[in-house]
Amino acid sequence: MRILLTNDDGIHAEGLAALERIARELTDDVWVVAPETDQSGLAHSLTLSEPLRLRKIDDKRYALRGTPTDCVIMGVREVLDVEPDLVLSGVNAGANMADDVTYSGTIAGAIEGTLQGIKSMALSQAYHHASGRVVPWEVAETFAPKLIRQLMDVELPDWTFFNLNFPNCTPAELKGVEVTSQGKLDFGLTIDERADGRGFPYYWLRFGERKGDFRVGTDIHAVRNHKISVTPLKLDLTDYTVLDRVQRVLNGEDAD
Repeated sequence: MRILLTNDDGIHAEGLAALERIARELTDDVWVVAPETDQSGLAHSLTLSEPLRLRKIDDKRYALRGTPTDCVIMGVREVLDVEPDLVLSGVNAGANMADDVTYSGTIAGAIEGTLQGIKSMALSQAYHHASGRVVPWEVAETFAPKLIRQLMDVELPDWTFFNLNFPNCTPAELKGVEVTSQGKLDFGLTIDERADGRGFPYYWLRFGERKGDFRVGTDIHAVRNHKISVTPLKLDLTDYTVLDRVQRVLNGEDAD
């Protein structure tokens, strides 16, 4: 099996090193194309106004001055002579659940792999931000290889990929694996206004306390209860439940 790895935290991220160790439990044919710098929060974006500069670091290991999406495109279309069997994106420092999947560069790596027709998975490791960024990578490293092997046997419909979130606990505290739906969180960003040395304002976006839907069966509930969350995500964003309603309105009919 040939595996292509990418991430959004950058080529030097601890999570990417963890992902390499995970992938090498599955195969010796592991390739890395990851961003030169942190690309967190850039979602499924492309670099169109600047050139993509590719730097070979080692055998089968490359850094790209671009986004995670760029990395997968370059990996599949330029670096590899044969398409990979699997794209793994991560392991992200911090969970990617609920609404956050729309912002995540880690998720975007898996999205692009899926668009290229390759089975893809995004991996994220939860941790407490108040801990000073102490991330328990050993949870993902311990359980991801077996889980990935199992998920490779699942026949997915077109444009569907897996989002895997590992809980903030020790491996011994893990309570299992749960197949989940995408949860819902309230908007968790606040704006921190500051002033530079000349008195001009500038702003930081900061994550605050999140509230939302913690129902049983959601990714948030599973991770909070020390379970690995496995969420199948689909790229077709069409809301089929309202198609007929919209058509009736456009036909001048009663929408109800």
